[in-house]
Amino acid sequence: MDGYNEDFWKALDELVNGSRIVIDRPKGTAHPRYPDFIYKVDYGYLKDTSSMDGGGIDVWVGSGEKKIDAIMCIVDMLKKDSEIKILIGCTEEEKKIVYETHNETQYMKGVLIRR
Repeated sequence: MDGYNEDFWKALDELVNGSRIVIDRPKGTAHPRYPDFIYKVDYGYLKDTSSMDGGGIDVWVGSGEKKIDAIMCIVDMLKKDSEIKILIGCTEEEKKIVYETHNETQYMKGVLIRR
């Protein structure tokens, strides 16, 4: 099964490297619908990709080397959907922040899968 895991990460590398990253919610800004929520890590999407919510594939972009570190697999009970979020260049502290962000309410839960 390790070969499948390697192929998964290579496919994500190819997807990210072939896409433009758009940061539409920079670190320090408020969520457009929930103004009390402030992003602690840059958040955006891969242009010209699609995910469950109809938008681009979501990415968290940290302050480290710009390579894929991990993914978050999340379940959103309010939207009744699930999706992945790709972590790019996230330090250990930033991974912790992203993990806590997706697990701080009863309506959203996520698991962090490290590369």
